[in-house]
Amino acid sequence: MMLLCAFLLGLVSGLRSMLAPAAVSWAARLGMLGVADTPLAFMGYQYTPIIFSVLAVGELIVDKLPTTPSRKSPPGFIARIISGALGGATIGFASRSLVPGVVAGVAGAVVGTLGGSAARAKLAALFGKDLPAALIEDAAGIVIIALCLLALN
Repeated sequence: MMLLCAFLLGLVSGLRSMLAPAAVSWAARLGMLGVADTPLAFMGYQYTPIIFSVLAVGELIVDKLPTTPSRKSPPGFIARIISGALGGATIGFASRSLVPGVVAGVAGAVVGTLGGSAARAKLAALFGKDLPAALIEDAAGIVIIALCLLALN
């Protein structure tokens, strides 16, 4: 279950790069992920979830702007891979499966970046505008996170 969650949180990183780190840091802070004695202990520090949450909310807003660059451009793609790796590593440390967790998180981020972009383009074409597609993508990411956190608890 942990590796599936690492993959799915990576997938969410491909949709919205800051949502998964925000969720994982809250899980670490609330004791759902035991990373206190690992190099990723900072994920459970008092202010880490707040910082990631502010960044996630900012990203949810900025994503809707017409000037926001493609998630598939190198900076955006790299950020999503790093985000997926961080989420996968946090889950991996908590389950004593660091390398598989990182690999699952990165794989999920690649799938989420490419698949999310394609799905959003199709939805935007179907709706005739991008905003409904973007909001559906936001909701999908949040639902996936909620299901993973419930499974981890």
